[in-house]
Formats: sequence, structure tokens, C-alpha cells
Amino acid sequence: MTWFSSPDDVTGRLAGAGYLADVATATTAFLAGRLEKPLLIEGPAGVGKTELAKAVARSTGAELVRLQCYEGLDEARALYEWNYSKQLLRIQAARGENGPTQGWDATHDDIFTEEFLLTRPLLTAIRREQPTVLLIDEVDKTDVEVEGLLLEVLSDFQVTIPELGTVAATRRPFVVLTSNAARELSEALKRRCLYLHLDYPDAEREREIVTAQVPELDDAVARRLVETVVRLRELELKKAPSIAESIDWARTLVALEVRELDQAAITATLGAVLKHATDQDRAVRELKLRG
Repeated sequence: MTWFSSPDDVTGRLAGAGYLADVATATTAFLAGRLEKPLLIEGPAGVGKTELAKAVARSTGAELVRLQCYEGLDEARALYEWNYSKQLLRIQAARGENGPTQGWDATHDDIFTEEFLLTRPLLTAIRREQPTVLLIDEVDKTDVEVEGLLLEVLSDFQVTIPELGTVAATRRPFVVLTSNAARELSEALKRRCLYLHLDYPDAEREREIVTAQVPELDDAVARRLVETVVRLRELELKKAPSIAESIDWARTLVALEVRELDQAAITATLGAVLKHATDQDRAVRELKLRG
């Protein structure tokens, strides 16, 4: 499958899917599809890393398969596991009321078959014959051991199941890994990927994003909103506003029919972008809002 015909094609199709990509993002996404290499995206939380994977899926008609990473994620949750309850029932059935109906070797062979296999996101994406975008989200939150698990998948697009053999992809998925750079990823993992760093957009691009998502928003209010978000990000907050929160704020203002984003309106709706009381206190103090 040809994911995109050119970087300009990426820009146009992602825009149609609601994602405004800059030149670097469009070029890297094009290359990820053309070279069939995983795309590693690093950057602060809330800059659109996950949304890029979703937009690629929407714009290409592909299915999105998501592996949400977290500390303690293991092979059984990422790759596959056996349905132990169903296996136990089969073993009990093989024993029979009047004695075993078959030997242990035959029973053992029976319970390690496709019928008892529970596929998880990585194996699901590898086995799909339809176009698939595999999102491995926040990979920096996993343990180092999980990176080892990913290496075979990301280099050869195959998975080895001891009881069944090697499962190779018939159609390579478009793979996006995201990282907030909470820890340094291994060089082995990085070598297998193209790399893209995303940061917060400049004010003009963020205004374009906000107005594209919330076209009902008055243009002057949109400009004031973005100016305020940029100022908030310059403060030392526990959690800086994300692009998604800027959009949420815009929708909040439209719902309230706010025609002028003055200090009172900002103060009343600050909860749409700042989710910590200390951050709101700092914003009121630093921006000299009405507390």
C-alpha cells in the first residue's frame, strides 16, 4: 500500500482529517510510509503526537490499533497470551467422566492452537491484512525489557510464538511511537525508527488549528485565546496547556457565547486549560486576572 504520494499529499490529506502539519512533519510522515519504517515522535505532552497517528489513520482509511504503554506493561498485554480458562476446560473435558479420552500429548497439542490464542495490540497489528496504523503510545513509560520485545516487531515486522512458530506481517502497518522523553530510549530502538521532534506550534499556527477545529469561534477571541495560552506556557506550571486544551477552551467559549475574552471571561473559564489549583492561582497572579 502506498500511504502517501508526496509530502504535499500528506499535508493535504492530514488537513482534510483535521490535522495541520508543518513541512517537517509532512515530510517525515511521507518517508515513514514510503520506507515502511516506524516513526518515533518525541516532544512535550499535548503537542499533537498521538493525534498525528489518528490523523494518518483517518486520512488513509486505515484501522488504528493502539498500544498504550505504562510501567509494568508485559508481553501478555502487549503481544499475546493464552486463554488459560478455556484451556483448563478443554483439559477437563479430555479427562472424561469415564477416564481420559485422549493422551496428554494430544491434549497439549490441542490447547496451544489458534483457538486458545488471545491477541494483543502488537500481534493484532502484525496479523491484519487490511491497512493498519499501529500506535505505540508513550513508549518511554515502559520498562527497558519491553523495548527488547519491540525490536523484533519493529525491525522484521514479525512475532515468534514458540508453540505456533513465526507470524510475519503480510501487510506492514504504519507504525507511530510517541514519547514525552521521560527517559532516554535505547539506541537499538531509535535505529529502527525515523525521528520527529514536535513542539508547541507558534501562535499563528495554533490559531489556525483552533479555528479549523472550532470555526464558530470569533476570530478576535481566537487570537486572544492563543495569546493567553502562549503566556500560560511561559509560566512555571505543573502542566502547561496542550493544543487539545486550547481547542477545549475554544469550544467552552462558544458554548458560553463569549464575544470578548476579557479578564473576567478568562478567569471564569480557566479550568478548561489549567487542571491544577496551583496553576490557576499562579495564572491569576502572573496574568493579573481577577481572582
